[in-house]
Amino acid sequence: MTPVILLTGFLGSGKTTLLQRLLEDPSLSDAAVLINEFGEVGLDHHLLDRIDDNVVLLKSGCVCCTVRGEVAEALQNLHSLRARGEISFDRVVIETTGLADPYPVLQTLTAHPVLRSHFRSGGVLTTVDAVNAGLQLDHRAEAIRQIASADRLILTKTDLADEAQVERVLERLHRMNPTASVWTTQDRVAQMLGGFDADHTGLPEPCWGDGQCSSHHHHHHNHGYDDLGVTSFSLVIEERIDWTMFGIWLTLLLHRYGDRIFRVKGILALEGEDRPVAIHGVQHLVHAPTHMAHWPAEPRHSRLVFILEGLEPELIRRSFAAFTGVVQARAVA
Repeated sequence: MTPVILLTGFLGSGKTTLLQRLLEDPSLSDAAVLINEFGEVGLDHHLLDRIDDNVVLLKSGCVCCTVRGEVAEALQNLHSLRARGEISFDRVVIETTGLADPYPVLQTLTAHPVLRSHFRSGGVLTTVDAVNAGLQLDHRAEAIRQIASADRLILTKTDLADEAQVERVLERLHRMNPTASVWTTQDRVAQMLGGFDADHTGLPEPCWGDGQCSSHHHHHHNHGYDDLGVTSFSLVIEERIDWTMFGIWLTLLLHRYGDRIFRVKGILALEGEDRPVAIHGVQHLVHAPTHMAHWPAEPRHSRLVFILEGLEPELIRRSFAAFTGVVQARAVA
């Protein structure tokens, strides 16, 4: 299964600049990169060979494909070329438009009858403009959805913002998405992407918003927040959980409120399992659960982190308790 990394971010947040760095970096020499148009990225001096109308091979070894129609069509084309031995790649990076909601692309990977047999989600990488993030988050729901869906946040234009402004943005990002690690464009591409597509959680190490996150630079501890009605909180469950009951509860919850649950991510202590199980969902979509190698910290309680729009955390807690009978579940801001 080839991992697909989604590169997203609001208009003007620096996606194209970051993409240019990705295309030049040797660490992505075995990757295929899907972009909206070749002309927007300025590939002429990197172009090595044209394989067909939509696909070129770069000097770095990276395959670059322009998306003229649907993402599914572009991925199928890349898969066919690889199957015929015309190109080679071991992961895919997709750049979305600045106003895109990441969810439809992630859903395509799991819902498409062909793609789901060959590709899987490798995580979401979101660029955030350090200068304009405050205004965008106050007024643009798209920017909030992109940040809420992220596994890693890349803070751009930090050289144009003062230290206090950068710190305010970092604090706001962590309140909105406490499970995402934060990087800046000062970091090397290999560091940003290192281990990023190693498993279905999209993170090389656990990051659950409990002060023990593996983010590169910053740790904050206050997660309650409200941006256009967006709130993040943790649900802590001390008892062991029955996997079947949990699966039914989460399925029903996302069926009813999936449009307003931007993100759910967590580690579960299941009955009959020694190792924790990681779960990861974006809106209505839940990725396959992953058995983790070890617990990230003590105590070994289940913990779920939700990012909600217009829903009260207590509603989620009461729903879980009523459905599973686990009364020790508690919401933590």
